[in-house]
Amino acid sequence: MKTMKAIVYTEYGEPDVLKIQEVEKPYPKANEILIRVQAVSVNYGDLIARNFKNISTREFNMPLLIWILARFSFGLQKPKLKILGNTFAGEIESIGNDVKRFKIGDPVFGYTGEKMGGYAEYVCMPENSILAVKPSNMTYEEASVIPYGTIMALNLLKKVNIQKGQKMLVIGASGGIGSAVVQLAKHYFGAEVTGVCGTLRLDFVKKLGADKVIDYTKVDYLQPVEKYDVIFDILGKGSFSQCKKSLQEKGVYLLSSFKSRKLLQMLWTSIKGGKKVVCAIATPKA
Repeated sequence: MKTMKAIVYTEYGEPDVLKIQEVEKPYPKANEILIRVQAVSVNYGDLIARNFKNISTREFNMPLLIWILARFSFGLQKPKLKILGNTFAGEIESIGNDVKRFKIGDPVFGYTGEKMGGYAEYVCMPENSILAVKPSNMTYEEASVIPYGTIMALNLLKKVNIQKGQKMLVIGASGGIGSAVVQLAKHYFGAEVTGVCGTLRLDFVKKLGADKVIDYTKVDYLQPVEKYDVIFDILGKGSFSQCKKSLQEKGVYLLSSFKSRKLLQMLWTSIKGGKKVVCAIATPKA
């Protein structure tokens, strides 16, 4: 049996539960690809999964039912999935006999989803999974942070039909999803983007292309001085009552993380008309 190194955890807790261990190296089936990992990102989902036993329903940013399903999926008392990490970049080391889209030596980046497994020297993925050849002008480190945030951002922006010239406020503009929203809304959809983040990330969000940047530690970003067509609240920390005064007459309060109350608000505002709440979940696709 061939082995590889991986970062493994067998109990929930703080970062020190993560240990480097020797585990069995995967071997590609006929339709699979074996990738030597060069870089892997640490995202919000990894932090939640690592300590999930101690994450209360209040701390969890989604409805109770999803929290319950996630607890069973990840393990009630100890982790079922021993290796975290779902966005990575690396080089193809070997392929199965039926693989047509990729070849040995291709630099790739991808998203393993709920299966995780990226904190390891190798990952094995089906050819038709969320995987693509890495752009030549991007490092492995840069490519490894792209998939999850971009998949979420592009899917969710399409749900609100953002138009060129519309004004968008992005609350949480410096995170994995938020940074992708800023770039796509500005450079792909042509919106006028205002990013909200902390003091240390202001320059970062400006470089992403935001037209304006607001430091939430110093300014109330929901003062109704500016009216927006879309307010995208990444982690759902705000409320519709706070945001609606800053929305245009038919503006949208868009959430990628939400509690049951906001689902009810979405139902009510869809019936009532005018300013709307939209809670959306992205379906990952290659």
